[in-house]
Amino acid sequence: MNCSTEPGGVAASPLPSDLLLRRRYRSPELTIRGRRFAWGERTYIMAIINVTPDSFSGDGTGGDPAKAAELARRFEAAGADIIDIGAESSRPGAEPLAAEVELDRLMPSLVAVRAVTNLPISVDTYHATTARRALEAGADMLNDIWGLRFDPEMARVAAEAGVPVVAMHNQRGRPFHELIADIACGFEASLAIAADAGIPPSRIILDPGFGFGWTPEQNLEMVRRLRELWRFDLPLLLGPSRKSTIGLVLDAPVDQRLEGTAAVAALAIAGGVDILRVHDVEQVVKVARMADAVVRGRWRAQ
Repeated sequence: MNCSTEPGGVAASPLPSDLLLRRRYRSPELTIRGRRFAWGERTYIMAIINVTPDSFSGDGTGGDPAKAAELARRFEAAGADIIDIGAESSRPGAEPLAAEVELDRLMPSLVAVRAVTNLPISVDTYHATTARRALEAGADMLNDIWGLRFDPEMARVAAEAGVPVVAMHNQRGRPFHELIADIACGFEASLAIAADAGIPPSRIILDPGFGFGWTPEQNLEMVRRLRELWRFDLPLLLGPSRKSTIGLVLDAPVDQRLEGTAAVAALAIAGGVDILRVHDVEQVVKVARMADAVVRGRWRAQ
């Protein structure tokens, strides 16, 4: 066996270098509430706070602002980088909420969370009315599961406020052709809407929508093929936390999906994901630190 690395020998192909990872972004940095997000340097953790009575994951605060504030404190201490607050369940079959109802649920908890943390706060909404009020109350970014395509005013609200937007591709109700092609089509539509409204690409984060209209097999394929989405030169977010695909693979109820979530998180980091949206912050922070040490190639012994 020839183990030489001289010309004519055989050498293992290296993982993408940190420099290569950095070069994939049009804008390699974004500042949110004074915090630097340097894409490609490490993976960032978005902590989920559901202020709903019917969260699929069983972690909804039931609209109690004190519980939301305590979660935010705990998540910050565990190493979260962003707090994401949502007032409407996005589980399959959930009834959509009117913006007024969503606001009534959201605002007390948003105000309470803003009072106890200086972390950037993202609001998970597709209603422009909710988005505007949330930004006025101290939110720093928007997370739209319809990728700016549901409410025609959403992009304008984000543009006027000058805030970042997570634009997710939602496959629900759309015909299937091919996984990456369908995601790319959704991304292109969202980016066109953003551009028309005056949102620069530097403020867009893309989410392929794990669990939103895909079969379990397609969700797994999505994770395997994440690198094919590097073509957009924009940061990627993935939200696999505790989802039903993990439950099906492991035959596990929602409160026993941590290991599956951690496995998907590590594989997603290897695929170039920049932000993981999760419930189990303390554990996934450690998963990300370990996976980053391997994938990013920046860790050195002290």
